Amino acid sequence: MIDLVRFATDEPAAQAGMTPPQHRLTDSLIEALREVYDPEIPVNIYDLGLIYRLHVNSANVVEVDMTLTAPNCPVAEAMPEMVREAIFGVDGVIDCQVNLVWDPPWDPSMMSEDARLALDM
Repeated sequence: MIDLVRFATDEPAAQAGMTPPQHRLTDSLIEALREVYDPEIPVNIYDLGLIYRLHVNSANVVEVDMTLTAPNCPVAEAMPEMVREAIFGVDGVIDCQVNLVWDPPWDPSMMSEDARLALDM
């Protein structure tokens, strides 16, 4: 079982006590999530800190807890489906569930250093 909490640790999968196949899959999932962008922000959703939890069980079923920058975000309905499509694009994924969560509320401190640089923050 793989369970990464994005805002609690930014440690690479290879260092999180996972087997090589697990960390390869997790690294591939993170790469896929880094290809998903909020259309209004020129930074990917992973580096924005919108991915709160990425869980992969032993059957390669993925569960993602994500949030948005604001509850009234214009892409609120489309973004979870964009994430789901990105996850299904990774070889080995059997199924995927994306949960939109609001706790804790997102704030700019959740962004990676690269995101802050890209947004001149």
